[in-house]
Amino acid sequence: MPSTNEILKKFKKLKTLPHVGIKLSQLISDEDVSVQQLEEVIRLDPTLVLRLLRLVNSPYYGLREKVDSVSKAVVFIGMKHLRNMVVLNALKDIFKQSSEEGSFSRNKLWLHCAVISICSQMISERIFKKKGEDPFLCGILHDIGIIVEAQVEEELFNELIAAFKPGKKSFVEFEREIIGSDHSAIGSKLAKDWKLPPNVQEGIKNHHKVGGAITPESISGIVQMSEYFAAKIDYTMVPGVVPVLSQSLMNHIKDNLNEYKSLMKELPGEVAKAMEIYQLDDEEEAS
Repeated sequence: MPSTNEILKKFKKLKTLPHVGIKLSQLISDEDVSVQQLEEVIRLDPTLVLRLLRLVNSPYYGLREKVDSVSKAVVFIGMKHLRNMVVLNALKDIFKQSSEEGSFSRNKLWLHCAVISICSQMISERIFKKKGEDPFLCGILHDIGIIVEAQVEEELFNELIAAFKPGKKSFVEFEREIIGSDHSAIGSKLAKDWKLPPNVQEGIKNHHKVGGAITPESISGIVQMSEYFAAKIDYTMVPGVVPVLSQSLMNHIKDNLNEYKSLMKELPGEVAKAMEIYQLDDEEEAS
């Protein structure tokens, strides 16, 4: 069976991730990067330019005057927002490639990740009063390892989907037995290659970890709770997957039940809003 590193090596050879996305992600991680350097790279991707200008001119920012400059747009939305948009732009088409395979749907996985990202941002900002950009990013990326598996180990992945039965063994355990690695390990290493923040890498790596003490305010804890809540409104990565929460997270939810009930009521509306702002749905780009 292939190792995590071997799977990622094959994935990189496919050149699936656009060069612009990788370059921008690496630039944004550099504290000394200039707006001019970012603009030079962004302009290489017309779709990204369109999305960036559409976002900064959306009602979300409520600017009085229209922004038609990439450099001004970057200043308005900030580095972390830009980073998240770059990752979204790079991932959207990857998730939508190929047709459905049995009970697995890339489109459903994409929607699952979108809901997790939105819920994670809400939990971070509303429950813990912290900035939500990193939890949002971790949410959108937490299952990227599944796409990597599906692309580079197609036969093994199809075997995995056919063999998976909800029950005593988790999806991750099925992955390790059939593929030789799991999407959490693969995704965290890919995030490291992209030079994304260590807390995002850690969140991807541990979002299925239930042993030990997972603190609720950590990104791992936030994403794990978001998967639990997303399943409540039928947004799962694969049909039949029932998220398991660490005991520490379950206790936290029980202690703050009213706040989480309120959050759950608002989640569908926030999902609809984010779908429009970030263009997370299936609509084609406007010409």
